[in-house]
Amino acid sequence: MLATYLIGLREGLEAGLVVGILVAYLAKLGRRDLLGRLWIGIGLAIAVALGIGAALTWGPYAMTFQAQEILGGVLSIVAVAMVTWMTFWMGTHGAALSKELRSSVDAAIDRSWFALVVLGAVSVGREGIETALFVWANAAGGSDPLFATLGAVLGILTAVVISWGISRGLVRFNLGRFFTWTGLFLIFVAAGVLAYGIGDLQEASVIPGWGTPAYSLVAIVPPGSWYGTVLAGIFNFSPEPTWAQVFAWVGYVVITVPLYLLMLRRRSRARAAAAAAKAAAASVAASAGRVVTQERIETP
Repeated sequence: MLATYLIGLREGLEAGLVVGILVAYLAKLGRRDLLGRLWIGIGLAIAVALGIGAALTWGPYAMTFQAQEILGGVLSIVAVAMVTWMTFWMGTHGAALSKELRSSVDAAIDRSWFALVVLGAVSVGREGIETALFVWANAAGGSDPLFATLGAVLGILTAVVISWGISRGLVRFNLGRFFTWTGLFLIFVAAGVLAYGIGDLQEASVIPGWGTPAYSLVAIVPPGSWYGTVLAGIFNFSPEPTWAQVFAWVGYVVITVPLYLLMLRRRSRARAAAAAAKAAAASVAASAGRVVTQERIETP
């Protein structure tokens, strides 16, 4: 439930930031008459996300067991790919998000009335689809579906309240730090989802090796224990993973975590360089101002 809550909170905050930027920019342009089109697009995005969630929940029941396992494995891998891309995209484009969205609004207004509907749908729909896929994959991997869904809903509701508070100036929230730490946490959640997806494909005989565990931690983490349940619910932990699952988990973490930390380091350096350049420019401007003032004083 904690994993899906953080997923819902993170994705909800991303969507809330996007909606807030779009609404504020239209208001600044004096085009509140176009807000209805934007809300239509946002409503369509929410409907599509809910439809995908419903299809993933009830659709596979009409399929054979092997087909269900193949579908589950493939969608789990797709969910991991989407969440990984989202994590790195926010890390590299988050600072320029407002500028990019304003440019998109200008282009949409110039094209047609329907372009703004599409902009709203695409901007929010990405987060909605990612949430539906990842929550489903996390729940399918061991979490109780009801609690997993409840966690995501509570996370989204929390994000709505926080986004509203930020827009009203009632909440001061370090979004950069929040996205940084939740991004690192979600990498380990995604690693568990990836391992679960590999297990599904092994059960469907797409990948060999099912039924032969690499090791057993049942004596340390019994499946029925409360901590085993927590680990399974958050990280899709399995006390008896196959070798393919172990290689998938380790390979994903070993590659993704260093790249993520490197991205954070580069972003920190870029910010420091930008701050230094801004300070230098301010210092030069101040010096030039003092020189001009001195020249005026000395001029008879």
